[in-house]
Amino acid sequence: MATSKEFRDFVLEQLSGLKEITCRPMMGEYLLYYNGLLFGGIYDDRLLIKKTPTNQKFELEDQIPYNGAKPMACVQNLDHQEYLQEVILETCQGLPTKKK
Repeated sequence: MATSKEFRDFVLEQLSGLKEITCRPMMGEYLLYYNGLLFGGIYDDRLLIKKTPTNQKFELEDQIPYNGAKPMACVQNLDHQEYLQEVILETCQGLPTKKK
């Protein structure tokens, strides 16, 4: 099942306070970036983010984005913009930066 455009639009609206969010379509799903750093995606109408030491404090449930993939953290509290943005910022702080 692919992600609906309505769900994608809702997630992007909730993340609109983070000006550097970009979204790229990928095989019916969407990859999400913050300042060019891939932090997660929207899979089957679920917001899944990479697991990092910095986002463990949120106690997010592990879910598999697609068959054969590593587990990711599922963000379910999408109605609270501030919380959602905090989760994304904390996640990105725990990810390695791109090497140039």
